[in-house]
Amino acid sequence: MAIDRTGASALVRSVPTGLLIDGRFTDAADGATFDVFNPATEEHLATLASAGENDAREALDVACRVQGDWARTPARHRSEILRRAFALVHERAEDFATLMTLEMGKPLAEARGEVTYGAEYLRWFAEEAVRDHGRFDAAPEGGLRMLTRRKPVGPCLLITPWNFPLAMATRKIAPAVAAGCTMILKPADLTPLTSYFFAQTMMDAGLPAGVLAVLPGADPAAVSAPLLADDRLRKVSFTGSTRVGKLLLRQAADGVLRTSMELGGNAPFIVFDDADIDAAVEGAMAAKMRNIGEACTAANRFIVHESVAGRFAALFAERMNTVRLGDGLEPGVTCGPLVSRQARDRVAELVDDAVGRGAKALTGGSPVPGPGWFYPPTVLVDVPACARVLTEEIFGPVAPIITFRDEEEALALANDTEYGLASYVFTADASRMYRMADGLDFGLMGFNAGVISNAAAPFGGVKQSGLGREGGAEGLDEYTSVQYIGVADPYA
Repeated sequence: MAIDRTGASALVRSVPTGLLIDGRFTDAADGATFDVFNPATEEHLATLASAGENDAREALDVACRVQGDWARTPARHRSEILRRAFALVHERAEDFATLMTLEMGKPLAEARGEVTYGAEYLRWFAEEAVRDHGRFDAAPEGGLRMLTRRKPVGPCLLITPWNFPLAMATRKIAPAVAAGCTMILKPADLTPLTSYFFAQTMMDAGLPAGVLAVLPGADPAAVSAPLLADDRLRKVSFTGSTRVGKLLLRQAADGVLRTSMELGGNAPFIVFDDADIDAAVEGAMAAKMRNIGEACTAANRFIVHESVAGRFAALFAERMNTVRLGDGLEPGVTCGPLVSRQARDRVAELVDDAVGRGAKALTGGSPVPGPGWFYPPTVLVDVPACARVLTEEIFGPVAPIITFRDEEEALALANDTEYGLASYVFTADASRMYRMADGLDFGLMGFNAGVISNAAAPFGGVKQSGLGREGGAEGLDEYTSVQYIGVADPYA
């Protein structure tokens, strides 16, 4: 059944609109505001306080003031906060899902899936918080006992994107809480409502005032620049474009900050001639159409063996034609709008460029009239190597297909990108999995699977797709530093 629009509006009105600093929601120091819109209807959702330099400095003052006490909080206590937050997110799942659909556009069913996925980071790091072990050994040559321990890195700046408003927040906040770090969250200005609702949920779960600040705003640099220039900040974690990530890395260098960067992607989806084509098509739908294609892990280039390319393309186009485009709050909708006019227009540019160079659209291929920023699921064949759609991150429901002859060529085509985040391989040959894993320059590989993200697994890329890992045991390491204590051996 369709969502009650009156109830959805009331939910939006219940979400705080002020900056969260020291446990209170307040106006921006200069009174600035910005607006949030529904990409499916172009309707105004809310007006929020827009953070600036003075707000950023105040938030860091608070984070530094409470960092010591928070770091000394017993790990079990931090774990229990995360566990309570996990339970509360599930209790409020429908509200979280509705907010995400309203401000980002994804279908309600997918938003519910993100609630489940995002909450898992809270549960995972609740368990990891009490297992942040050091070690104790004798020095090999004698004379010393070696004690190592992990300490929180200190105040962190966490910058999250708009495409997974809840999961990207939990993936950064949960390990920071587990490690004992204070945090300043800078959510994307397109989707701040989910972040505020989550911040309130964390406080309801017992997170002390001042441990988490939330500073959305129309000008991201107004928050990030003064914080990165302040030597009290000790870490920045960013998920977003490679262009912005490089800028943040340059700014972080002056303070020698710990950095975690999850940047752009150009994921290859490789289908060998021995693959189960029906399974490969289903995997392609999952890898391409999850989140309307607006994901850094989305399959960007479909590299298909020449002997099965025709069949794969036909079946894939047939499945894409079954997708129902529309407002994600409506029943039966499986593909929502892109997040903004600019995002829709850029996807259209990439398709027009490919078609202009000789590619053919088996389905889709042109924008859908508004209201809303819709682009239909599109499958392209005969795509020339010079087409931008093969080299740039698409971030939309467009699937360009190219062909290969042998394993060597498949690897060469897949690796022909500056990015190295996700990759996908479909084949019946288990031994090929290892060869492809060895040959692919990507941090993630799905083997006969189109969705592989999991809170218990390390997520991150190589090359210009980033630095560090989120999730898994490795995700907690990103928020701690190792201290070594050399203890005189009493028996030496």
